[in-house]
Amino acid sequence: MRAGPRRPGKIRALIRSTLRYKLLVLVLFPTLLAMPATFGLTLYWFNHFTRDNLLLKVKSDLALAHAGLKQLEQEYGRVLQRAADSHSFRTLLTAGNSVDLQKELHRLVVDEGFSFVHITNELGYWRFDRQAGSNQASKPTPLSGRAMGGRPATGLEVFSSEDLEQEGPRLAERVRIPLADMAGDRSDARAVENRAIVLRGVYPIKDADGKVLALLDGGVLLNGNAALIEELRDRVYGAGSLPESGLGAMAILLGDIRISTNFPVSEDGGALGTSVASAVRETVLGEGHVWASRDRMGDQWYIAAYGPLFDVDGRGVGMLQTGFLEAPFRNAYYRAAVGLLLIFIGLIVFSTWIVLRGARSIFRPIEQMAAVVRATQAGLDKRIGHVDSQDEIGELARQFDAVLDLLQQRNREIQRAANELELKVEERTRELERKNTDLERTVNLLRETRQQLVTAEKLAGLGQMAAGIAHEINNPTAVILGHLDLLAAELGAAADVVQGDIEMIVQQVDRIRYIVDSLLQFAKPLPLAGEAELEHVDVNRTVRDTLPLVRYAIEKSSTEVRAHLEATRSVRIQRYELQEVLINLLLNAVRATAAGGTIDVTVQDWDQHGVVISVKDNGVGIAPDKVGRIFDPFFTTDSKHGSGLGLSVSYGLIRRHGGEITVESELGSGTVFHVWLLEEPLLADDTEPLEFSRGG
Repeated sequence: MRAGPRRPGKIRALIRSTLRYKLLVLVLFPTLLAMPATFGLTLYWFNHFTRDNLLLKVKSDLALAHAGLKQLEQEYGRVLQRAADSHSFRTLLTAGNSVDLQKELHRLVVDEGFSFVHITNELGYWRFDRQAGSNQASKPTPLSGRAMGGRPATGLEVFSSEDLEQEGPRLAERVRIPLADMAGDRSDARAVENRAIVLRGVYPIKDADGKVLALLDGGVLLNGNAALIEELRDRVYGAGSLPESGLGAMAILLGDIRISTNFPVSEDGGALGTSVASAVRETVLGEGHVWASRDRMGDQWYIAAYGPLFDVDGRGVGMLQTGFLEAPFRNAYYRAAVGLLLIFIGLIVFSTWIVLRGARSIFRPIEQMAAVVRATQAGLDKRIGHVDSQDEIGELARQFDAVLDLLQQRNREIQRAANELELKVEERTRELERKNTDLERTVNLLRETRQQLVTAEKLAGLGQMAAGIAHEINNPTAVILGHLDLLAAELGAAADVVQGDIEMIVQQVDRIRYIVDSLLQFAKPLPLAGEAELEHVDVNRTVRDTLPLVRYAIEKSSTEVRAHLEATRSVRIQRYELQEVLINLLLNAVRATAAGGTIDVTVQDWDQHGVVISVKDNGVGIAPDKVGRIFDPFFTTDSKHGSGLGLSVSYGLIRRHGGEITVESELGSGTVFHVWLLEEPLLADDTEPLEFSRGG
């Protein structure tokens, strides 16, 4: 809790006690102070410079837009001039051909973009119109008086809804714009703007003597005039005038309402019908000045400028707006600021590196000598090493290393003698440990071998004892059968009452003899493979004959054995060797299966090769790290009952006839052994590799 307040004191103490930090503070402090201050001032100047340039540009764009609008007025005036000065037009006018004159006027509307064109007298009444008898007239304009004086005139005028209805209901409906208060402070509460700004031109039609015969009056609606606004935009924001991602836009405003624009506000629509902020309205319409600054249109910021629009009488009737997206310039500004920051950081890092590298020649030798002194006091072997300095400090460092080298040489001579003695002791100790380990390994091997020999001897004695017992059991069973036949013969017809019991006794005695004969055959010593003649063995029957030999173990463990005998082939093998393999597999399955478990013995044809026997249990399974060792001699997973020889012997017997035993096991789910038997055996040593595949 007290470490925080003491931190400045620790830093000051470190600076006072270390030459390195004193030198670094004295040299780097001015640099680290001046560089950020310079960067901040540069960034401040650059920000204002960029902003001033953007405002200057948008004002210049506004001036270009005014000039472009003026040029459009002149171009529409020249169109009227060409029509009025044409010989054919004057001829039609002189002849009073109203039909062809109306066609010519309609051509000006369709081909030249006029909203309306009329031939009028000096009071503005229409001549040669289809409804000439109705005394229709256009809105009075001072342009007519100028034109009657022989001078063509153009300018902007505001048409009311009634003025537009006079020109035609279609025009009045066309200029209706729903109002949206985007700025939040509209000057009125109207819902619809139904007035229009009209770019109007009046040109005198003269005869050959220069007398004015009539006036050609034409107007172009600016409300919603996308073609005109795009034309202005192309003149102001041509190719290369903005960054690649920049967007230039324009708007014509009637009062403070945008009546024609290409400013996008959202994906759903543009800024048509929106109003400007009160500050813009007061500056431009109230004071007649240009307003330029950041302006938000929808969800984007623009650099925008507004300038007043004047009608033919010099009254301010609206505004002309130009603008471009701020984002590309802002991004360019950020990139420039980041680049400037990286330059300053690079300069600071480079100057710091120069200072550190230059100061190293002063403080490094002193620090090295101090470090070597501390290491020597701690018992470490350390040297200053090569020193570039050629002054007194460098000479002192080299002499200091020479003294330490001499002292080290004396210490090495003493240590060498001690090390030689220690190495000899360690060598003798390792040799003794190695012999003890070998002796312990030999004792363990002898102990295991003795245990295995005792187990093998027990198994051999058990086999001999079983054979003797089997012989002893055969004699009483023969006597029982003989006396039972004699008893039935003596009783004659009287034995019919117990004939069922006599037959049951005979069946049970035959069963005893069958089991004893099987046990005798199993206990016989078998000749080596190749020394005895092999026989064709019915595997299904062999499995049936083997099951009674392990019935006692099955009944004792309450295990259910299910036999599926489906083989159609026989195999050539020694029958009792196959029985020995089956007994081993069945006993292992019984021991691995809990009470109430099941063992499935399946016998099937193995493609064209022979027969496969599968012994499957749902017992505890075998761990994955032990599956690969279960066929090793004396390796067992059941140390209470197994000797580790059953599977090894079984594997050797099957391999000797060219077959194979495989195992699949999952811990906790059970184990299945597959015994693959060839129809015609390939007698070989059990270490020889198989030359066939189980896949067929």
